[in-house]
Parts: sequence; structure tokens; C-alpha cells
Amino acid sequence: MRHDLLAFVGGGNMASAIIGGLVAAGRPGGSILVIDPGEAQRSKLAAELGVRTQAAADAALAQAAVVVWAVKPQLFQDAAAPCATHVRGALQFSVMAGIRSDAIVRATGSARVVRSMPNTPALIGQGIAGLYAREAVSADERRAAEALLAPTGRTLWVAREEDLDAVTALSGSGPAYVFYFVEAMMQAAQQMGLSAEQGKQLALATFAGATALAQTSSEPPDVLRERVTSKGGTTYAALTSMEASGVKAAFVKAIAAAQQRARELGDEFGR
Repeated sequence: MRHDLLAFVGGGNMASAIIGGLVAAGRPGGSILVIDPGEAQRSKLAAELGVRTQAAADAALAQAAVVVWAVKPQLFQDAAAPCATHVRGALQFSVMAGIRSDAIVRATGSARVVRSMPNTPALIGQGIAGLYAREAVSADERRAAEALLAPTGRTLWVAREEDLDAVTALSGSGPAYVFYFVEAMMQAAQQMGLSAEQGKQLALATFAGATALAQTSSEPPDVLRERVTSKGGTTYAALTSMEASGVKAAFVKAIAAAQQRARELGDEFGR
């Protein structure tokens, strides 16, 4: 049946995370088709998740109600060319950074396009993805897009496609920012006489606990921060030092740089 088939063009990490989540949630692997030129990746997906795989696109794609584009941005045009005649009737769902919906419409012949910007915690079901839908996408198709990503974590819709550049800068690249701060805390731990492993345990538990507290609290992060910060105390000393070094301003500037680079990638690959 047409509406039973879900096709992926590209079978890398993000595609694997989505497929793994769907299969774990009960979707039959046989209802998923993955097109990927890499023999090793095809074999792995088929063996671990029971999906159907092909090295190249053919008429089987015409049976898909949804086509998920999960190739590297610079490979999209080449990947789309052999698919175009088979996918015009499908909802196009993209997890590619930088490829704008206009380019997907031109490449596929379908105006029904949803773009998504997930992040790597999707690999363990703890991700968050920004979503944008073109006007031609129906309410049912928007719900289908949400269901597609549900096993990987949370979703957040944006009204303007350009807002996905901000999503990319904040959450798409965001896990690296957390890892960066964890590295800094591990370095500080060693300088203070603890081991790197002790620093890692303390840093990760602190990030996880603070995030969980912020998620469950009705109070905004600035109030939660103030409650930990007694004037003249240790936290006050640390935050005063960060402010004097311009850490917050530098961090905001860095996120703006990521947003600008997302725009540039769109200009380079996505038009």
C-alpha cells in the first residue's frame, strides 16, 4: 500500500536514529525503504532494523507517501536527480542543513515540503528538532511529520523558514556548546587536583540536574541562577569573573556566528 511505505534517501546517523526510533515504537522495518550507495550502511540497517534497502533510486520510490531527505547538503542535487520522477506525489521531509524548501520543490516537483533541523541527542531519543512547513502541507501532514520525529525527542514549529537558521545555531549546534563547557570543567577539575574522570562525572551530573530543574521549575533561568548566587559566595565569584571576561557576550556572539554560517550554507547549497 502506498501509504504504508516510508522512504529515506540517505541512511546515515540521523536517518538511522529516526528509523531506529520508529522501529522501536512498532513500525515494521519492511515498511521502510532506505536508498544509500554505501553497501556497509545498507547491510547494517537491513540486519539491525529489518528495513528494505537499495543502492539507487527506482520506481519503488513511487510507492512512498513520505520521502525523507537525509543526505549531505552538497550531495542533494545529485541524489535528487534520479528520484525526481518517482517522488512528485509524496510529502518531502528534509533533515538536511542548508537546503531550502524552494530547492527541494524544484528538485522533486512537490510543493509539499517540511524542513527539519534535529540535533544529535536524537540518537538517544533526547533530541529537539525545529520544523517548518510550506503552505501546501496539510494539517494531517504536519502531524505525520511530528510523528516521524516523535521517537527522537521533541519538536518545535517555526513560522518562517529563515528561523531554521536560528534553530540551527541554538539547538542544532548546541550540543557542541555543552560539550565545550564540559571540557572546560574537566580542565578546571584537573587544575584543582581532581582527575579528569571526576571532573567529567561532576560536570555531566551538574548539567543534567540543572537542566532537569529548569525544565520542571515554573521560574525562569535568571531567577534560578540568582537563587544559587549568594553575594560574596563562591558562585558569585565565578559569575563575576565570567562577566568581567565577557563570557556571556562572547557566547551570544558565537551563536550569531553559527546563524550567519547557516545562512551562508543555504546560499551555497540551498538555492
